[in-house]
Amino acid sequence: MLGSNVWRRIVGVDRHVVIEDVEIEGEDDEATVVVHVRLRKGARRRCGRCGVRAPGYDRGEGRRRWRCLDLGTLQCFLEADAPRVSCPEHGPTVAQVPWARHGAGHTRDFDDQVAWLVTHTAKSTVCELVRVGWRTVGSIIERVVADGRDAHDPFAGLVRIGIDEISYTRGQRYLTVVVDHDAGRLIWAAVGRDKATLRGFFDLLGEDRCKEIEVVSADGASFIADVVQERCPNATLVIDAFHVVSWATDALDEVRREVWNEARRAGMRAHAKELKGCRFALWKNPEDLTARQEAKLAWIAKANGKLYRAYLLKEQLRIAIRTKGDLGLSLLEHWRTWAARSRIPAFVELSRKIGRHLPGIEAALRENISNALIESTNTKLRLLQRMAFGFKEPGHLIALALLDRGGYCPPLPGRS
Repeated sequence: MLGSNVWRRIVGVDRHVVIEDVEIEGEDDEATVVVHVRLRKGARRRCGRCGVRAPGYDRGEGRRRWRCLDLGTLQCFLEADAPRVSCPEHGPTVAQVPWARHGAGHTRDFDDQVAWLVTHTAKSTVCELVRVGWRTVGSIIERVVADGRDAHDPFAGLVRIGIDEISYTRGQRYLTVVVDHDAGRLIWAAVGRDKATLRGFFDLLGEDRCKEIEVVSADGASFIADVVQERCPNATLVIDAFHVVSWATDALDEVRREVWNEARRAGMRAHAKELKGCRFALWKNPEDLTARQEAKLAWIAKANGKLYRAYLLKEQLRIAIRTKGDLGLSLLEHWRTWAARSRIPAFVELSRKIGRHLPGIEAALRENISNALIESTNTKLRLLQRMAFGFKEPGHLIALALLDRGGYCPPLPGRS
């Protein structure tokens, strides 16, 4: 039989743990390794929640088992007494054990390995590899993230944040997410996309920290603007430049559909067919056009002046937004005048919309800040959502998002 020191290294416990016995239970494919352990006197009788030394309460449910990392092809378990202590703060609580998180049925090493795997491969693959259920994987992720957030305040030093919403399943169900622009990480997410949901974040942040927020980037959603104005008196709301350009693209597409319908109603079928196939030539930046798309754009300039003017308006706005600084603001002001007088309803309305959001857009051009970070975070969340298709509860998806994008993913056991 291997010595106690070797078994301590194998199952991942320290010298506060005494190896009493090791046995193999069962036969063939159902065989498991059970390592019987006990705590030394100095490590006993601590609250499982806060770690404070407390008097004993009772024997609890007797001996318990915790799943360890597999030993080759065999499952391995730690078995030890699980008494309860009388904590002054938390009352009767299961005593702390150094090899596992409170309330877990797995060791820390097992939890950390599952948490690392689930951010690098599909959840179904993880379940098959480590031989646990889908719900168990979700619970492990929540434990690891909660442990990381308890160890380090996720809201410390927040000055510049970005807020956005992302659809996480069918049926118009959304998550509201918040990122830290300076740290480049996801700091909070919750189900919903309304004022009540966002107020929940600022409630957690607290009044004093809300006053420290200097910049908030968003996509122009009214509920975000209202809550930021209400809770962050010193913050500048920045309207993301990408979304401003997307407003112009939507207005351009509205004009394209309008002239297409006019051509169709007038019996100009060939003309309507050409208009229907020009969407990508109108959407793309001029420097990215193919030769065929350039020819299509030249045809639009000759065949339909209204649509071509709408295209030029879209491009001029993109250039103004990309320019930034005082020059960008000057170009934006000229653009608003041109759009208001264009006699194209979609762009007249867009000029008014930009006027309503002008302070936030001006802040974006001066601060040179955008929602690029949060958009990249949303892209990663969509990938995680596909990887974690078995999650039935949004809480598990949020924990997975925080694990991967919030900086809480632990290294593999035995690696630094």
